Amino acid sequence: MNVQQTSPKVRKGFTLVELAVVIVIIGVLAAFGVPKFLNSVERSKAAEAFAYLAAVRTAQERYIARQGVYTEDLTQLDIAIQAPKYFTPGTITSTNTGTDPTWTMTLTRIAATSSKGAYTVTFTQEGFDPDNSTILALPEINPSGTTAAAPTT
Repeated sequence: MNVQQTSPKVRKGFTLVELAVVIVIIGVLAAFGVPKFLNSVERSKAAEAFAYLAAVRTAQERYIARQGVYTEDLTQLDIAIQAPKYFTPGTITSTNTGTDPTWTMTLTRIAATSSKGAYTVTFTQEGFDPDNSTILALPEINPSGTTAAAPTT
């Protein structure tokens, strides 16, 4: 007796339900991951402003040690860092009268992203100036770790 063995058909590929489940999982992961990624990219751009202004501050301290005053001319500073790519450098304003000379410089974000508006980072001879920096309104991208003070009643 000759018995033919029938083998079940081997299925190749995925079902529509399996593909839909995978697409939903990828969508959920993207919904959580993309905003975090965009914040980290913007945070790194903000860190560029902080690094540049810290270099300006260090150069200003060297300049005042040599000349006795702060300068308003960036070309007179010996800065070993390139100008920020994503920020427009403001002008340096200095006050060299009296016993405590001061200087201030503000960088403004060149192109605001879709999720973040334009913001500024300000440094003085003391370092980061939270009172005049609008980056405090964006704690998710603020690399300084400084937070806005709670309003007093």
